[in-house]
Amino acid sequence: MKSKKVTFADIAAYTNFSKTTISRYFNDPDSLTLENQQKIADALVALDYKENKVGRILASGRTEFVGVIVPNLYMHYYSEMLNQLLDTYESFGYKFLVFAGNAKANIERRYIEELLAYNIEGMIILSPTISSRELASYNIPVVGIEREDQYISSVNTDNYMGGVQAASLLQKIQCDVLIHVNADIPDSIPSSGRIHGFVDTCEKADFPYELILTDLGNSFTENKTRILELLDGLEKKYPNKKKGIFMPNDTHANVLLNLLFQRYGKLPDTYRIIGFDNSPISEEAVLPISTVGQQISVIAQKAMELLSSQMEERKKRRPAPLKEPVHEVITPVLIRRKTTE
Repeated sequence: MKSKKVTFADIAAYTNFSKTTISRYFNDPDSLTLENQQKIADALVALDYKENKVGRILASGRTEFVGVIVPNLYMHYYSEMLNQLLDTYESFGYKFLVFAGNAKANIERRYIEELLAYNIEGMIILSPTISSRELASYNIPVVGIEREDQYISSVNTDNYMGGVQAASLLQKIQCDVLIHVNADIPDSIPSSGRIHGFVDTCEKADFPYELILTDLGNSFTENKTRILELLDGLEKKYPNKKKGIFMPNDTHANVLLNLLFQRYGKLPDTYRIIGFDNSPISEEAVLPISTVGQQISVIAQKAMELLSSQMEERKKRRPAPLKEPVHEVITPVLIRRKTTE
């Protein structure tokens, strides 16, 4: 038999509080004493109360929605970060509305307008397209991940340390020349630290290296074409040398590895490869890829902790917003696999 729907009147009768007090419990709990909050919470359990989410949203204007904008879902790092963010629902209770920006500012602004129309309570932004100054102007809590973050709070990897770890490993396994491939990234973007860490480590050890800053594209077809051109150039320039190649991420490291397997049927002795991020593709590749692990699950958890604290603060009668953005930095973990043996 269908059970009777429990109403505010039922809860009020059970607790001897007014319906107004019950409404305040759901919409403004800080206005009640902790003792009275507990009495009502116990009553909800005893009465097996099932919350009407739509009614609560209409009454309070609080949707418990968080907007997420990622650059794309082709890069395994972004898809895994999204997966880890979605997993935080059990801990924080927030739902997610997700858009992929594809590096188009006008489209991302339209996405943000759409998110605001849904009365989201905060945003997590991985896309670097829109400046942090503009994001801060929307007047809702925003946390960035691995992007320019002067005016918003953020959670980033210690990218400089990651660059040091990658270069140090390739030196240790006695490569003849180290090569780092990356985009030409401004210093305001955290991932530029990978470049600086790599270069500083090579120069400190007076170790031969080459820095290749180029656009590898945003799709598999573009990646394959440009990495193949890069591979042909390296074979001509360093034909008999053991080349230690530090790729900017695991997706690109996997494309390089596949091209080498297609050409040689194996990873030749003249190549050693390390990626960056420890997304699932690094372990699932035809040969497990060594990588600088970004601790993606930790970053997702920290980002939601930081965002949740700001969103919850805004619900108080006398909120105390952050005076300055908070920037969390997570230590990377070097993971050695088959491509650096």
